[in-house]
Amino acid sequence: MTLYKPPRRPQFFYTTAPLPCPYLPGRTERKVVTEIAGPEAEALHDRLSRAGFRRSHNIAYAPVCPACQACVPIRIPVNRFQPDRTLRKIAKANANLEGYRVPARATAEQFQLFQRYQQVRHGDGDMASMSFYDYRAMVEDTPIETFIIEFRDEQDRLICACLTDQLGDGLSAVYSFFAPGMEKQSLGTFAVLWLIQRARSLGLPCVYLGYWVPESRKMAYKARFKPSEILVNGVWRVLTDSEIAGDGAEVAMVTESAG
Repeated sequence: MTLYKPPRRPQFFYTTAPLPCPYLPGRTERKVVTEIAGPEAEALHDRLSRAGFRRSHNIAYAPVCPACQACVPIRIPVNRFQPDRTLRKIAKANANLEGYRVPARATAEQFQLFQRYQQVRHGDGDMASMSFYDYRAMVEDTPIETFIIEFRDEQDRLICACLTDQLGDGLSAVYSFFAPGMEKQSLGTFAVLWLIQRARSLGLPCVYLGYWVPESRKMAYKARFKPSEILVNGVWRVLTDSEIAGDGAEVAMVTESAG
């Protein structure tokens, strides 16, 4: 007897209208987006992540900006990662913090920290006006396995949080926020170091960091985790020191010439 297998639902992709670029002033961005839903959501998200997509709610997206290749997908191969002197100092400076994996459930404590972070760091951005219900949707509206890492100090105060997706081949840092006034502790960087150790302990090969944008001060830091891998023309390869020193110009030239 042959069992009936329903046909696979076709996956549709759409291109957004041009909007102001959130990373580089004076530029516009366009994205290709698709819905992540149904029983194949986890597998689809894995494939899209390896292809350079990111997730927001139940949507996966990737930049498709004409004449601009500034956003480069980047990930860390955890077994080859070697922290330099600066990263070791950051880990030591935050040794008193404990990281706890908690379910993707929004709390008032998280939202208060999120609000303070947005108002101080991104006061002119759209996220600064998010309500608790907006924040809850960002955290809880997910079709895949998602969790939050809460970082607490010795007084059990929430200092930093990192919304994280579970992938078949690693962990994906979706969004991090931390207490204003603690910039010298580089808490965002420390959260990535924690995820690297977590992935290594779970036997997962990669930590995905989203997009490296060399021309953006807020996004250029991702290249400090060495070695890192970038996705160029559909292939993940090691990011070289010369590309970092050249602010990604070589990557852009390679991508544009192949396009």
